[in-house]
Amino acid sequence: MLYYLVGDLMNKFLDLFEQEKPLIGMLHLGKRGFYKETFNLTKYELNTYLDNGFDGVIVEDYFGNLDEVERTLEYLYVLRDDVIYGVNCLRDYKIAFELAQAYKAKFIQIDSVAGHLPVIEDEKYAKELNELRNLIDIPVIGGVRFKYQPYLSGRSLKEDLELGMQRSDGIVVTGDGTGLETPLKKAAEFKYFIKDFPLIIGAGLTLANCIPSLKVGDAAIVGSYVKHNHKDIGIVSEKHVKRLVYKVNTIRK
Repeated sequence: MLYYLVGDLMNKFLDLFEQEKPLIGMLHLGKRGFYKETFNLTKYELNTYLDNGFDGVIVEDYFGNLDEVERTLEYLYVLRDDVIYGVNCLRDYKIAFELAQAYKAKFIQIDSVAGHLPVIEDEKYAKELNELRNLIDIPVIGGVRFKYQPYLSGRSLKEDLELGMQRSDGIVVTGDGTGLETPLKKAAEFKYFIKDFPLIIGAGLTLANCIPSLKVGDAAIVGSYVKHNHKDIGIVSEKHVKRLVYKVNTIRK
């Protein structure tokens, strides 16, 4: 296993993975395509990711609901405990902690951990998040200036990133939307400020940009691009997954 130092401490998130520059597949859940039963689609996409070289998955209520999130986590916990799986509850991050604890998820993603709230509201949010993290010991990756999230803190990017590092085990950076490329300039600016702290490319990784993006970033979350139509509403394609993994492997040690 590879070990990553952040200051004098091992990193709780990156140390989950044996592979350098881990690729994490997004399970959007919900009914799509010709699948009549949503859980069959979820299992198909899970296997397509894992059987073709991805290093883990995130279970997210993007198209699905919390019942589908829980069913998927229960399946992973009972039958696929070899998998590195995380959870992201888009509408209530607190529920993610409850589900992660109940079904032994390996990490949690929160779309925004800093910058999205006015200062007074942010103080309450930080207190609640820290209490949950002290209560439930699980790695957290969190966004700063994340897609679809407002910028309301009034702080500089450097200040928001410093707060983000205090509230997470990895910073997730994106462009403007799902499936849209994360600008390399933005990722590099984030990395300049956070230095050795893990940076996760959270959207828009493609064959064309994966090499420069992962030379800056330490991991990537991938969903839309590896679907058959390269869109979030599509179904994960074995061909696209294999091609992306093959190319990323060229820069892994």
